[in-house]
Amino acid sequence: MKPKVKSPLLPEVLQIKKLLRSFNLHTVCEEANCPNIGDCFSRKTATFMIMGDICTRNCPYCNVSHGKPHSLDPYEPENVALAVKKLGLKHVVITSVDRDDLPDGGASFFAKVVERVRLLNPDTTIEVLIPDFKGDIDSLKVVVNSKPDVINHNIETVKELYKKVRPQGNYERSLKILKTVKEIDDGIITKSGFMLGLGETKDQIINLLKDLKENNCEVITIGQYLQPSKNHLPVEKYYTEEEFKEFEKIGYEIGFKEVFSGVLVRSSFHAGEIFEKIKT
Repeated sequence: MKPKVKSPLLPEVLQIKKLLRSFNLHTVCEEANCPNIGDCFSRKTATFMIMGDICTRNCPYCNVSHGKPHSLDPYEPENVALAVKKLGLKHVVITSVDRDDLPDGGASFFAKVVERVRLLNPDTTIEVLIPDFKGDIDSLKVVVNSKPDVINHNIETVKELYKKVRPQGNYERSLKILKTVKEIDDGIITKSGFMLGLGETKDQIINLLKDLKENNCEVITIGQYLQPSKNHLPVEKYYTEEEFKEFEKIGYEIGFKEVFSGVLVRSSFHAGEIFEKIKT
C-alpha cells in the first residue's frame, strides 16, 4: 500500500519555498518530488541542490530534469550560506545534480559552498550528498579537504539492478567513493542510502549491506521506492514497516553505526538527528 504523507501546502512549507525562491535556490525536496517535503519543510529543514536543477544523467527512477545544464551561478555559495543562516539550521545537507559536463564534476563548487556555509554558520554541521564524479579521486579529494562533517554518496540499489536502475552509474565505482573518503580523512562520517521495491531479493540486499560495510560506510538509510510518474520505473513491491525493521536489525548486526530504515526514509530525512546520535 502506498504510504500517506504530510501535505506540501502547509503555510510553513509555502513560507520556506518563498524564501528559497528569493535566494534563487533549488532543493532536492522539490525537484525530486520527495514524499517528505511537507514534514521537512514544516520543521524548517531542507536539502539544498546546488549547480542548477538539470542533471546530465537520466536515471529511470529519478524525477529530476535531465538535459544540458545552465552555467554555474557564482552567487550560489553565498546564497546557500545566507539561507542557512536565515532558516537557523543546525544541520544542513547540500547535494547536486550530476554535472558530468564540468571537468571536476562540480567538486570545486561543492567545496566553495561548504566553505562559505561554514564561514557564515560556524555552529552548523554540514553534510554533503555527492555524485560519483565519474570516479575521479582528485575531484573527491577537493570535497573531502573542504571538511564537511558528513559525506554521503547514495549507492541507490543492489548490484544486480544497476544496469536497469543506474545505467550511467557503476556499482564498484560508488563503493570506491565511500572507501576513499575514509582513507583520505578518517574523521569524516561516511553515509549511503538505497531504495527497495525495484525487484531486488533479500539476499541481494544483505550482500549490498555487506559491501557497503566493507567499503568504510558507517551510516545507512533505506527507504521505499515510489514511482514519480508513469514514465519512470514501476514499483515491483511495497515493503512493510516490519520488513524495513528487519533490514535495520540486519544492518546493525553487520556493524553499521546507524541504520535508518523505513517506508518514507530518504537519504536526507532526519539527517540532523542521525548526526547527533552518532556524535553523542
